Amino acid sequence: MVNIREQSPLSLAFVGDAVYSLLIREYLVTNKRYNINTLNKLTVQYVSAKGQFLALSIIRDILTEEESSIIKRGQNASKASVAKHASVEEYRASTGFECLIGYLKLTGQDDRIKFITEYIIENIKFDSQK
Repeated sequence: MVNIREQSPLSLAFVGDAVYSLLIREYLVTNKRYNINTLNKLTVQYVSAKGQFLALSIIRDILTEEESSIIKRGQNASKASVAKHASVEEYRASTGFECLIGYLKLTGQDDRIKFITEYIIENIKFDSQK
């Protein structure tokens, strides 16, 4: 078994991306009735590099020292490419954010993921018309 603390930040981000996307989709589907097109648009706003950059800026003050360290590892991970619709800063921040979520998931900290995700949702309201 691999020690999660020694796992590649990009591998943690790989898991974190899926976990966060699923949590956002669950929230959207269970809290209001949207058509599928609106669900997709709202999901993209939350899980895009820009959305995750904003989410990270909102949660910085509630992170533990360990969580901040995990984010830095993710931000500093080498990447071959950058997302089309995001700056390098946004892309690196989103990778750090995903790395944190992946780390929390793989270390069994589901309650912490839930708390962080709910905190983000309470503090970011995206427009369903975009």
